[in-house]
Amino acid sequence: MIRRIRLLIWKEFLQLRQDPFLAGILVIAPVVQLLVFGYVVAVDISHLNTAIVDLDHTTISRSIDSAFSSSEYFTVVQRPGSEAEIRQLMDQGRIQVALVIPEGTQDALTTGQTAPIGVVVDGSDSQVSTVAVAYASQIIAGINSARMVEAGASVGGPGVDAQVRVLYNPTLDSINTMVPGLIAVISMISLMIVMSQAVVKERESGTLEQMFVTPIRAGEYIVGKITPYVLLAIVQIAVVASVGIGWFHVPFHGNVWVIATGMLLFMMTSIGLGLLISLMANTRQQAQQVIVFLMLPFMILSGFIFPVEAMPGWLQAVSSFIPMTYILEVLRGSFVKGSGFADLARPLIILAVYGVALFSIAVAATRRRITA
Repeated sequence: MIRRIRLLIWKEFLQLRQDPFLAGILVIAPVVQLLVFGYVVAVDISHLNTAIVDLDHTTISRSIDSAFSSSEYFTVVQRPGSEAEIRQLMDQGRIQVALVIPEGTQDALTTGQTAPIGVVVDGSDSQVSTVAVAYASQIIAGINSARMVEAGASVGGPGVDAQVRVLYNPTLDSINTMVPGLIAVISMISLMIVMSQAVVKERESGTLEQMFVTPIRAGEYIVGKITPYVLLAIVQIAVVASVGIGWFHVPFHGNVWVIATGMLLFMMTSIGLGLLISLMANTRQQAQQVIVFLMLPFMILSGFIFPVEAMPGWLQAVSSFIPMTYILEVLRGSFVKGSGFADLARPLIILAVYGVALFSIAVAATRRRITA
């Protein structure tokens, strides 16, 4: 019995050796997953893009500006001249936090009064906004403590007071940002899994060769193969959005056409990736392993589970090459913020490049495979 089991084990290893593609995935996947989790899960959110509106232009306002600028938690990327510009910067996703130092701040502190400082936070990502409020409060508390030490006071008195205002998602409910993300995730999983099996399944069963002797053209085959699953994906998107808005009371402030455009481009990307995987894989098992290998990094590095701001710089660079990063920006921007085409032009253009390029390459490769 032991000898038979040993021979069976040896046979399985021999079969695995004959499939280097699958063996490589099994070896590489744990390493990639370890790196991704190790660098993302254990890292705190830092270097949040910040705008500072200094309307006081005094020594005190410059010291407050310096306290935020020198902090590792905030990176000052904009210094708008008025508070009215903050909304546009947040709609475009260029900043997550804004600090407003009103005129008369130094006069108020000099005369022993409380000086309110506005802290405006983008609530479209509840994790980031919660941490940003805590960081800002911590820095302002440090400013007040430093002033007390300089004044030689032993107890607290009037000082800088953080007036926090959360835009778009004032209750900081995570469900409001999770549901738009789920629309993208469910669509990607459905299309990529189905399309990754499209060609390889028919090649394994022998039906692909039977297609060669029929009058069906390559373009007709591709359209017929894709259309049912695109329609099912559209139904899934409509169901998830309806349940999110109707059952979970997720507010919808956006434009349906913005979401439709973004999802169409993202579905083209998912279909293209799925078809390419189906063409590269020799068996359905290989295709499934590749999908599993890609799904986890896509969901983690795109910002769906963990904020991109919590990742090291090199992983943030990696996330910029993941299409799902941009569809999340479009969906959350439109759903939560009400951003329009102009505000979301950058992610939409990037999605268009990905969608057209990957879909065209996959269709061309599928056509060559069928007609070869």
